[in-house]
Amino acid sequence: MPRDTLKQTPNPRRLSALKGLWPFLRPYWARIALAFMLLCLGSGTILLMPLAFRDLIDFGFGARAQPSDGLLGGLSLNGHFIALFGLASAWALAVAARYYTVSWVGERATADLRCAVYARVLSQSPQFFETLQTGEVLSRLTGDTTLIQTVVGSSVSMGLRSLFQFIGGMVMLAVTSLYLFSLNLGLMAMLTLPIVVIGRKVKKLSRESQDRIADASALAGEILNAMPTVQAYTQEQHEARRFADAAETGFATALRRTRVRAALTVLIITAVMGTIIFVLWIGVRQVHDGILTQGQLASFVLYAALVAGGVGTMAEVWGDVMRAAGAAERLLELLHADSAIREVPRPQMPVHPTQAAISFEHVTFCYPARPQTRALDDICLGIAPGESVALVGPSGAGKTSIFQLLLRYYEVSGGSIRLNGQDIRELSLHDLRKGIAIVPQDPVIFSANALENIRYGRSTASDAEVIAAARGAQVDEFIDRLPEGYQTFLGERGTRLSGGQRQRIAIARAILKGAPMLLLDEATSALDAESEILVQRGLNAAMQGRTTLIIAHRLATVQNADRIVVMDRGRIVETGTPDDLRRQGGLYSRLAALQLDI
Repeated sequence: MPRDTLKQTPNPRRLSALKGLWPFLRPYWARIALAFMLLCLGSGTILLMPLAFRDLIDFGFGARAQPSDGLLGGLSLNGHFIALFGLASAWALAVAARYYTVSWVGERATADLRCAVYARVLSQSPQFFETLQTGEVLSRLTGDTTLIQTVVGSSVSMGLRSLFQFIGGMVMLAVTSLYLFSLNLGLMAMLTLPIVVIGRKVKKLSRESQDRIADASALAGEILNAMPTVQAYTQEQHEARRFADAAETGFATALRRTRVRAALTVLIITAVMGTIIFVLWIGVRQVHDGILTQGQLASFVLYAALVAGGVGTMAEVWGDVMRAAGAAERLLELLHADSAIREVPRPQMPVHPTQAAISFEHVTFCYPARPQTRALDDICLGIAPGESVALVGPSGAGKTSIFQLLLRYYEVSGGSIRLNGQDIRELSLHDLRKGIAIVPQDPVIFSANALENIRYGRSTASDAEVIAAARGAQVDEFIDRLPEGYQTFLGERGTRLSGGQRQRIAIARAILKGAPMLLLDEATSALDAESEILVQRGLNAAMQGRTTLIIAHRLATVQNADRIVVMDRGRIVETGTPDDLRRQGGLYSRLAALQLDI
């Protein structure tokens, strides 16, 4: 599913997108409940501090020489200070415990989310990645999940703490002086509208900023994977400028978001502080008139400071939450993306898992990106168990499409493909692909040693089985020359190996899998003449007793195939042995005349 399609999924850009994170938080409800209790304890403790200061001021400096009421009634002056220190210590412990608990939940839930999204991406069909670049997927898995971790692991907790302080502070302001509270409340109500309006703008710009970051990451990932080509064509400066342009676009978008958030912060801080100063001026006049005590005014100011701090923190947290909402949308789009290849609800068990008889019955196929062009047109082909069939023809004839449909990377547009008489759509993807080994034209080598790269064909294989497969593919011929033999690290994408050596690793991997069907996509194309002879021996041994399909552009490599199928423009135009096809004087004969000098 392309990125544009992902953005059009019915998931509006609003705060409710964060609800999609609840399944990842639900398993840790006990820790969340503990964090909430600690939050209540810490908030309650901090709300007692102004009352303690009120009593201290009235006892030490005010008219009450022998206080018998209030929070700390009956305590000596030293007792007041000891009580204050005790409250401060209790508050510190509650804050530290809450921080640890919510951070644990945030890290754990984010790791679970990251794994779930990655697993979902791995289940997608190849057409999912036709327009969605891997760099953008990586950006969502890293940058977006980090944003969510920050919000879940700290910002939400800070926001709730500030909300409790705000509500508790407002209540205590009303208790301390209803008149001053009314003034304070009326002025603060005027702040609500601009906060909401600017907050929506921040959310929109946050999503746009994340998209621009993803674009830059996707571009960088694409170019870094193609560095030899970039350097061969001396395009380093051009690609650097392209990335710089993408980075500048991201910077400009982030700057707009930051500018709006800064404006929101200025508005809130100025308005809140102005309100506090105005109310304080009224309060001082009331103390002078004897309506309030000095301690009551001091506690009112402290509560007002708690309320103001709570509002400021909530405004900051709100911006983070808006950014996280955009990040959650992007991640949930991946998490909820449906694969174009659907598993059958009740798959059939393979009837003959150790053999492979293949039948193409009037198969037609169009790639989703080219629905009007038939890549395969009414293909009818039967392949017996153990038979080797070569697919030849010009580029674009449909040979690779045959492989992709067999592996169910795509679904047929019409007709059916049967494996041992069963429609492959009735088999689970795991059972179908478990019975197929493939050697691609461009082999994939992982960042691991030679032993583990070959073992990728069958993860349960012993070292002896891996080495036996390597010998069959003539891998031991060059492995012995590596510094640490089979334990040698092969580099990212096999950069420490030649093209032919990478191909032989892939062949050994296919041999180790031991599947009844073997697909060879130009398996010897990257080999020199000497290596090709060695590997062909290994392939011949691997093909024994297995149904083998071979894509070949070099006709010399398929002269020993049981049958050759000649394709052109998505159709089968000729079928037979090499000698029969040469006598027919058709497309194969013309290709053979060009390649085989006959």
